[in-house]
Amino acid sequence: MFEIVRAAGWPIWPLLATSVVAVALIVERLLALRGSRVAPPRLLDDVLALVQQRRAGAEALERLERSSPLGRLLAAGLRQRGRPRALAREALEQAGQAVAHELSRRVGAIGTIAAIAPLMGLFGTVIGMIDIFGAYSPAADDPARLAHGISVALYNTGFGILIAIPAMIFYRALRARVDDLLLELEQAAARLLDALPLREAAQA
Repeated sequence: MFEIVRAAGWPIWPLLATSVVAVALIVERLLALRGSRVAPPRLLDDVLALVQQRRAGAEALERLERSSPLGRLLAAGLRQRGRPRALAREALEQAGQAVAHELSRRVGAIGTIAAIAPLMGLFGTVIGMIDIFGAYSPAADDPARLAHGISVALYNTGFGILIAIPAMIFYRALRARVDDLLLELEQAAARLLDALPLREAAQA
């Protein structure tokens, strides 16, 4: 492995650093976007039970808000009890936007890595081509420098593509996962909105 890195030249080091960042981001998002963490299975039913029993006090709301992204969304809805339905819906939409931003965080960075990794590999290819052309001179050729230039060009191109392919796969998969979770949260918010005691219109 070390021989490959040495043959690829210095342009391989930014690619290696990019691959480490990509792996760290992918692992972090896979853990953060687990369904049990974002939307615990029985949380909505427990909250609806609290609404029916009128037991959703301030302390319970704070615990709910800290529990999960779904909990934050439901806590924002519970705070609208007794208010006009339009205002409650607006508060839920604002909370939903904040949760959506949190869930989408760092996913875009994975897509960026998928896009720039081939360009970084291409940069290494250009550096290798410069070495290749520099190996030719009117005085004498340098076979070792020629071979090194070819190695730099090929290894960097290949490694850039090797990083980009899985990064793009995980980027698309994580984007789809975020969309699925947001749909689930939206449905949960709609159920809560129907269960809350709300006024139909603001009173003058």
